[in-house]
Formats: sequence, C-alpha cells, structure tokens
Amino acid sequence: QVQLLESGGGLVQAGGSLRLSCAASGRTFSMYALGWFRQAPGKERALVGAISGSSGRTNYADSVKGRFTISRDNAKNTVYLQMNSLKPEDTAVYYCAANRVFTTRANEYNYWGQGTQVTVSS
Repeated sequence: QVQLLESGGGLVQAGGSLRLSCAASGRTFSMYALGWFRQAPGKERALVGAISGSSGRTNYADSVKGRFTISRDNAKNTVYLQMNSLKPEDTAVYYCAANRVFTTRANEYNYWGQGTQVTVSS
C-alpha cells in the first residue's frame, strides 16, 4: 500500500522551469517503479516519464524528451519531475503513480497521487 502526494505545481511563463515532487509513504519505496503522467482538458491521461525501482531505467514521451527529467531519491521516498523550456501545451494536471513493475502504461499503475496543476502562459 502506497500513498502519494504531489507538490510544486503552479503558474509559469513559457520558457521557464518548474520542478514537481511526489512524496511517497511506505518502507519499500525503492522497489517501486514511479511514473509521471499528465492530463489536459479533453485529452487522455498520457505518459510524461517513468523510472524503474531497481535499474534506474527511464522512459519519456517524445514530446518532453530533452526538456523534462525524472529522478528519484529513495532515501527521501521522493520522485521528481524537472521541467525545463516549458511550453503552453505542457499545461495539464500532473500525476505521479507507483507500481511494483516498471511500465509506461497508465492503466497498469496501482497507486496514484491527487494531481497538481501546471499552467504555462505564452
């Protein structure tokens, strides 16, 4: 059982940066894969990035490669999403998710945070 809490969302101008954090409960955090997903109005929830619990394997959506970086600090039970060169089309609710098996598919994640709003102005 894992509880997740996102923070760090807010308003930012295009070209700016923002770092999201997701703090997790549980004593086996390092065993879980962590994913970041986002959902814009009228759009399906889509992968932003994911990181494995063991090997450090990462995967990113093509739309954010080179701009976003996912990382984790197992000692702090926290996963981060560093977002640089933000664009208006990055505006969405961002969610973190956890799963015992590494995956990039939203419907395979078992635990979800409540989401945090990111708005990028032009």
